[in-house]
Amino acid sequence: MRYQIGIDVGGTFTDFALYNGDSQELSIGKVLTTPADPSEAVLVGVDELVSSAGLSVADLTEAIHATTIATNTVIERKGAEAGLLTTKGFRDVLLIGRQKRWELYDNAIDKPQPVIPRRHIWEVQERLNYQGEVLTPLDKNGVVQAVEEMKAAGVKAVGICFLHSYANGIHEKQAAQLVRDIAPEILVSISSEVSPIYREYERASTTSLNAYLMPIVSDYIKRLSQGLSSRGFTRKLFIMQSNGGVATPEVVQQFPIRIIESGPAAGVLTAAQYTDVAENTNLISFDMGGTTAKVCLIEEGRPALTGQFEVDMVQLKKNSGLPISIPAIDLVEIGSGGGSIARIEMGAIAVGPESAGSVPGPIAYDRGGARPTVTDADLLLGYLDPDYFLGGQMSLDVDAAKKGIEEHIARPLGIDVIEAAWGVYEVVTSQMAQAARVVSVGKGKDPRNFALIPFGGAGPVHGARLAKLLGCSRIVFPARAGVMSAIGLLTADVAFDLARTHITPLDSNSLDLINNIYDEMQADGKNQLVASGIVGKSKFVRSADMRFVGQGYEIGVDLPDGAYAGDDLQRLSDAFFKTYAETYGDRAFDRSDSVEIVHYRITATAVDDQTRFDPPKGSFDREPSKGAHSRPVFFSEVGGFSEVTVHRRNTLIKGQTLHGPLVVEEPESTVIIPPGSTGHVDQFGNIVIDLKLADGLVE
Repeated sequence: MRYQIGIDVGGTFTDFALYNGDSQELSIGKVLTTPADPSEAVLVGVDELVSSAGLSVADLTEAIHATTIATNTVIERKGAEAGLLTTKGFRDVLLIGRQKRWELYDNAIDKPQPVIPRRHIWEVQERLNYQGEVLTPLDKNGVVQAVEEMKAAGVKAVGICFLHSYANGIHEKQAAQLVRDIAPEILVSISSEVSPIYREYERASTTSLNAYLMPIVSDYIKRLSQGLSSRGFTRKLFIMQSNGGVATPEVVQQFPIRIIESGPAAGVLTAAQYTDVAENTNLISFDMGGTTAKVCLIEEGRPALTGQFEVDMVQLKKNSGLPISIPAIDLVEIGSGGGSIARIEMGAIAVGPESAGSVPGPIAYDRGGARPTVTDADLLLGYLDPDYFLGGQMSLDVDAAKKGIEEHIARPLGIDVIEAAWGVYEVVTSQMAQAARVVSVGKGKDPRNFALIPFGGAGPVHGARLAKLLGCSRIVFPARAGVMSAIGLLTADVAFDLARTHITPLDSNSLDLINNIYDEMQADGKNQLVASGIVGKSKFVRSADMRFVGQGYEIGVDLPDGAYAGDDLQRLSDAFFKTYAETYGDRAFDRSDSVEIVHYRITATAVDDQTRFDPPKGSFDREPSKGAHSRPVFFSEVGGFSEVTVHRRNTLIKGQTLHGPLVVEEPESTVIIPPGSTGHVDQFGNIVIDLKLADGLVE
């Protein structure tokens, strides 16, 4: 028997998906997150779900977990007291950062504030050149003195980032060993293991963040592991990484920076499986939960990946956040969720990024929330059933929500309370459209060529309106969309990303070097899989960051597998030219210009041959049925409220035709289908909708 459970911790709710590999049935659960200690909600939800399935925690064969703890720790600046040990003369790398400003003409803007203050940065004498050759040996006495000062300063973790250590990590490893010998209580993070690629500021930032997170994430994983163990769980626990693969707790405790986008990655993995349902290999993954909204582009069935991204950005402005140089699914996350707080700002409605979360939650939750949120607005517009929230597990207070929006929004603006609620809905949806344009139009992609996959608890409520703003004519509302990230965890494989900087001209003389580097990296990846206790088949996917000679930045390029001979040089060049043209256009380059590889990359994945849950085709537990009924629902297309038919998702049948306006409810989410749209229910319960757009243009 095989029982897998996926656990996704969000800012408001923690979601669960339990898969029975024998019967191929999926059960789901949802509980409010416990912000003070997220593991409490995890353990409560696990107990409830396995018990309702007639199992015990001891029966589980695998648990896969996604968490927001790393992201929240950085954004809220609640990490451990951390330090940084760096090469003499480079103490201020984190403070200087880059010359680029996220607002070019605003002289009052602040640079991103590093998580390690200057007083916790120590210098030590050592020096390598760019080829990794030792110019000045490591001053071990200087390291010893620095460690003693760290102990006195109460440092719990230290990052070590020396100049050019990406080419040779010998000095970092020597310094790390000294720290462990003198102060074993201090956790150590070294850049040659965390992010072994060049560009000093980005590498130092990544290493510092990793050290900053180590004590917090380690303590959380220990609490979670102990809680599961005390319930009889003896099998594998995996944690979702930002790259869409999972890793063992031991790996994550050493490299917590790898889970900075843990939860969002799981949802994108699931969305990517809906290409057949959408009849389009190009999708926009839209995940709107209680606290944030995440948008990612999926092209040719594959989520976009990046080797560098930023966390804690200001208004999605590039260079406003803290850079992280690790492979990750390329997505944009903004503070626009069901719990995002609405307010008046400079005479207009503003929403987020502050969220009511699960404590105290939206006003309608009746848990102490006093400020109106997106959920309160959705409730007043008729999009949510106050008696069927979470399948009836929670009741929503309509009168309290109305009073809150009237007091904080409508009255100050001198408008009707429904106008205020619609304003909140429109503002938050417009913010999500802006995020979607960042990952599409901002990268030369036309969103009108993509189908939208909305999920998360609030995603299907706002999905159709968002699609209209973007010009997406087709939407797929997946079954069990409200817990889709938890479901996505059940599809993930163990994966490690390896990177190495070695600037290499792309010519026939370099093919042997290219082969040798990839062979070494592949062997290293296989060793990492084995060291993690992973046995069985494995696969290795190659890519490289490449550029024209003379350029300052590079683009990621997928490369073919296997040894490269003389005839393959053209294939490597064509792969670069194809990606470059897709990014900048066909006229942006000359094919006769010289090309070089900057970073070599390999993704090592353990392939699971056992049965995995297939989201588009999966079988779900059924809820008690209720026939169609109706309620007033607000649609701007008709200028107000209309009496609209409301279906329960489990009463829909294969091939059933749907005509908007319409509402479809299930315990975890509600689908809003606007007037003028048509669609159908596929054989697996997914709802496929085609929107009516004015002349095919964005409204």
